[in-house]
Amino acid sequence: MLLCQAQKKKDIKKAGIKTITTTETQGTKSFNDSKVTYDAGGNIIEEINYDKEGNLKSTKKFKYNKDGDPIEETEYDEKNALKETRLTKYNTLGEKIEEQYLDKDKKQFKKYIYTFSAKGFKTERKHYDANNVLISTKKYTYGYK
Repeated sequence: MLLCQAQKKKDIKKAGIKTITTTETQGTKSFNDSKVTYDAGGNIIEEINYDKEGNLKSTKKFKYNKDGDPIEETEYDEKNALKETRLTKYNTLGEKIEEQYLDKDKKQFKKYIYTFSAKGFKTERKHYDANNVLISTKKYTYGYK
């Protein structure tokens, strides 16, 4: 998620906040920049973004698993037409192991597969294209004391 939050998730949950609206002022003109809606657990369930004229620019909707991890992010354009969907999978330890990006027709256009060490550190990220052809591999190494 790219949203920059003004408050921490635990604070939003504790205070019972349901929405946060961000208003921007430029000179003498004010407009709503975004509106974020939260569930009872403090998770973002919807993010609406507006342009400088106050018109709808995009909407994102989020779904979570029982552990509060994001599993689906769906983005819509200014006409509420589907733009893309990101599906995320986790292993039994709660580590993100796959991100799949789908276009408006629900066809994959990219995918990332993650692997982890026995200590739970990310060791590799593989990037695949629409046809599941490997595009690139990033390897992560860690230095210890």
